[in-house]
Amino acid sequence: MMSRLQKIAEEYNVAVFITNQMTADPGAGMTFQADPKKPIGGHILAHASTTRIMLKKGRGESRIAKIYDSPDMPENEATFAISNGGVIDSKE
Repeated sequence: MMSRLQKIAEEYNVAVFITNQMTADPGAGMTFQADPKKPIGGHILAHASTTRIMLKKGRGESRIAKIYDSPDMPENEATFAISNGGVIDSKE
């Protein structure tokens, strides 16, 4: 499936977004990780992705998008909110 998505992206010059649910990793607590979560898709989705963005809840209605793995962009984050009109700048 991943190779099909990559072929579509290259053939039609479009971006393909893949989501990967995170789950608690009970064994990670023993290694003193700051965030003991792991992706359900494992390393397969990570290796098939060019740029990886983590989405998480911020304060109130704010959300945070953090680029944490990209070949041509530095690690960075942006705060945003979602309204009835779509994605908007966060008030916080």
